[in-house]
Amino acid sequence: MGRAIRAEGALDGTVYCSNAARARQTLEGLIPSNLHHTVNLAPALYTFNHEVVLDWLRDRSEDSITLIGHNPALEDLACLLLKHAPDAFPTCSCMHIALPIEHWHEIGKNKGRLEKLLTPNDVSYEQFHRKRTKIHIDEHLPLPGHIPESLLHQYQRIRDLEPGVLQGYDDEFLHQYRIAIRRSRAIAEAVVDIRGDGDLRKAVEVLKWHGQATSRLRDLHVLLGDLAQWPLEEDTQLALVSSGARSHFANRADAEHQELTKRLNSRQYRKDMDGWYQRLTSRHLTKVTRKLATEDVRKALEKHIHKHNDVARQLNEQSPDDHFHDLRKRLKRIRYLAELDKPAFRDMLRQLKHRQQRFGDFQDLHVQIDMLSDFRDSIATEPDMLAPVAGLNTLIANLAEEKNRRRDDILTLGGIG
Repeated sequence: MGRAIRAEGALDGTVYCSNAARARQTLEGLIPSNLHHTVNLAPALYTFNHEVVLDWLRDRSEDSITLIGHNPALEDLACLLLKHAPDAFPTCSCMHIALPIEHWHEIGKNKGRLEKLLTPNDVSYEQFHRKRTKIHIDEHLPLPGHIPESLLHQYQRIRDLEPGVLQGYDDEFLHQYRIAIRRSRAIAEAVVDIRGDGDLRKAVEVLKWHGQATSRLRDLHVLLGDLAQWPLEEDTQLALVSSGARSHFANRADAEHQELTKRLNSRQYRKDMDGWYQRLTSRHLTKVTRKLATEDVRKALEKHIHKHNDVARQLNEQSPDDHFHDLRKRLKRIRYLAELDKPAFRDMLRQLKHRQQRFGDFQDLHVQIDMLSDFRDSIATEPDMLAPVAGLNTLIANLAEEKNRRRDDILTLGGIG
């Protein structure tokens, strides 16, 4: 939470903190020991009465003030200053209120404008996951009841994850958001696969379009995470630093996140998600899924497994990466079909999960090699980049070797039994 608050500029102005021990502990978490920042202890902030804080503010002269205090005083103060205040101001949250006034003594009711609200649930996926109400869906429900319930659960999860995705402080929010969209698509596509419903197919395509818009950002998150964790040789580490590779990919990730933020805040996205919800709660979906049975899933699985095995038999050491990617997509479709009825296909799902992990690792390496190669090529003609380019070549070659090992591993898998 401290990193997010600092990034939002909350400590750029004059900082006042209640002299209560708990408030000072909060302050220590916000400002690392290596950062020197002047903080003023203000006994007046050790109160639960917002009017005391309001009177104290009227005597200020600074342009920008950060208060570290207590609820309900700060929450009530926000309700006074904002015409449309947030429903809650949880512990360890940060609220940015702009006041279009000349002097602090002008502060008053509805004078503020909410610029930003950060809560721990929006900044930390771990916190979000811990606080979120766990919903158990009975896997043994008949398919007609299980499918709509699962789709609604994934829809709600998508919406709950959106604030964390928008804030962009924890990459795991985006990862889980992508999973929720992918699972929604998988369930719906499986129904389309069995029932051939055209309207549902069109709705799934819209969901797929929004999901695909997150792919590049997720790839960059994975690369940046791996660059920080790979046990690289000193020369390679030096090449990454001197070439500015990490900064380059971090800047690209920031740009991708800005584009994603625009999308999620757009009228079209809201319209599409509302339309998806209406479809999930419609009688039409109930009608489409009413007669689904395990035998329907089994027949669809047999068809897709047969196609998968035909493609798998044609793979060899010379096959292009695209063929492996195609097989990976076929494998995912089979897994999602099987997940429609987990109790009936539990053994198969264990095998599919193992296979999918191998294909996923291969695909990550493929994407990372492409991104690093493109970056290397972009700096190859620049002065003083001979050594960094050589270091990047070493890294790319090592990744290519690892990818070839993963390729060989995949070739030993054969077809799905």
